[in-house]
Amino acid sequence: MGRMAWLYGALVLLTAVLPAFLNPYWVDVLNSIGIYAVLALSLNLIVGHAGLFNLGHAAFYAVGAYTAAILNTQFQIPVLWLMPVCALTAGLFALMVARPIIHLRGDYLCIVTIGVGEIVRIALINDVFGITGGSNGIFGIARPSLMGWVIRTPHQFYYLIWALVGVTIILFHLLEYSRFGRALNYLREDETAAEGSGINTAHYKLASFVVGAAWAGMVGNVYAAKMTIISPESFSFWESVLMFAIVILGGCGSIPGMLLGAFLVVGLPEVFRGFANARMLVFGAAMVVMMIFRTQGILPPRPRRYRLPENGAGEGEG
Repeated sequence: MGRMAWLYGALVLLTAVLPAFLNPYWVDVLNSIGIYAVLALSLNLIVGHAGLFNLGHAAFYAVGAYTAAILNTQFQIPVLWLMPVCALTAGLFALMVARPIIHLRGDYLCIVTIGVGEIVRIALINDVFGITGGSNGIFGIARPSLMGWVIRTPHQFYYLIWALVGVTIILFHLLEYSRFGRALNYLREDETAAEGSGINTAHYKLASFVVGAAWAGMVGNVYAAKMTIISPESFSFWESVLMFAIVILGGCGSIPGMLLGAFLVVGLPEVFRGFANARMLVFGAAMVVMMIFRTQGILPPRPRRYRLPENGAGEGEG
């Protein structure tokens, strides 16, 4: 345990000092990696822990971003104050759309979530209620501020985004080993057995959708504040595919896998930007090889072990 504490401390220190050695372009690349890492962690709760195929996660990301943009530009509410509101609107939207379809399984659920994502994108393009700006999007979103300090540069956004990454990792780690997290894992491994054990499978499926969507909504808030302009093209089906690829490549259910997957899917293509004509071909070939020879992902979660303590009650070990 002491060795792991030293390792985590070193990683935190490295994360804190890394921007000092990089130019704004590469810091911005790290910011993108951080945003997709949190999005992947939120999707991992649905796909990796609950075992539900969701290829429309960009819809919840979009709901959060547009909530922040509309309320900030129309009512001048500080954008960071809107993070809980963005989480609430994205979570309520997930509850509304997931409740009728939560009984679907496998490919059928996947297809429906694709449809949900496209419905949201098309609705935004068509300027729903005259407040989404249509295909032009929304301009003039205010920069976030903390105690009067306005966050403007990539280096300043780096600490905001990676602080969100750190909080997400801690909370999702605690959630993973909670009763809720264990129930989701039972559901993923064998839904019939989980239901026979007394787990309300529909309730936990819906809860995983709502929590994952709410977290994606908060990321949308940060994205809107960072870009100061959003449009429907930023929340296309391709965004959902990227998030899904990060989860599958990193290892379903693995928090370190989400961080590594975000670097490989988002950061690595930037490293090889000089080979613009071939980089996506190489990336695609690498994905195919991974899915053939390591179907569980690069960093799959460790299998849980159980022991019987002295009082005879079962207790799980990570």
